[in-house]
Amino acid sequence: MTRLTPIRADITQLAVDAIVNAANPHLSGGGGVDGAIHAAGGPTILEECRLWVAEHGPLPTGESMVTSGGNLRARHIIHTVGPVWDQHEEDEARDLLASCYSNSLDRASDKECRSVAFPNISTGVYGYPKSLAARTAVATVRRWVGASRVLDEIVFACFDQENLAIYSELLES
Repeated sequence: MTRLTPIRADITQLAVDAIVNAANPHLSGGGGVDGAIHAAGGPTILEECRLWVAEHGPLPTGESMVTSGGNLRARHIIHTVGPVWDQHEEDEARDLLASCYSNSLDRASDKECRSVAFPNISTGVYGYPKSLAARTAVATVRRWVGASRVLDEIVFACFDQENLAIYSELLES
């Protein structure tokens, strides 16, 4: 049975098979989680991202791609582009965010990962309301796990106490 675990942590420090990066479409690093992952992981990650974008173009919202973990403890980084809250109707934003989680889990499965850590996708500068994002994340992950039991643990790495409380409550129910 797959464990769903909420923790308050720096995602770049976690010893899991893959961490998920809340990336921008050009996979170029930036602020928040994306900037922290690129900074901690080193230049190899950015080079892999640049090569991918040169071949495929910008990563569409809701899609995911994989690079190595660079200097991180994680073997892989799964980059996904979350929706910007005020650029979509609520239903569309929810569907795009759900795609971030399910596509990232599919990529983890492709790489034979046993453990994955997610940040709180789209809840920073992209403005997605934290409670709505967490409900979508937990529901999507539970659906994915119910259909495919290939992971031992999925971690929700919360940056702040507010997100940790939201995820903890959702996962208790």
